Amino acid sequence: MKLGEMLKDVLKFVFLMIDEIVVGIFLFVIFPSVGIRVPLSLSVTVIALLVIKDIAIVPSFGQILRKKAEVGIEALIGKEAVVVEDLTPEGIVKIGNEYWRAECINGKAKAGERVKVVRTKGLKLLVECQE
Repeated sequence: MKLGEMLKDVLKFVFLMIDEIVVGIFLFVIFPSVGIRVPLSLSVTVIALLVIKDIAIVPSFGQILRKKAEVGIEALIGKEAVVVEDLTPEGIVKIGNEYWRAECINGKAKAGERVKVVRTKGLKLLVECQE
């Protein structure tokens, strides 16, 4: 594992545990310094509940972060388009009811042919033409 990846993982862990850290500072440092005594069993229970909350929520965040875009130009990657204006190598394609400027990255395509969206470049679709 590279140092940069390790640092990223450590930062993720710290941000995940920030609420436990803040609550711990209040329970074990700030409250006692102003004369408020919180029973140790209550402090440990509160921190344990916060940790359990994190354990329960983290898998959901992972699924959300891995989810593929459903809207916008990125959602078109992997879709098939019909060529409306010859791609030599640039032209127009249609996906559903939308027209898009596209560029064929591996040759040319004539009107009526089908192409596959592989990437985007700004608001232009980069497509693979069937040879």
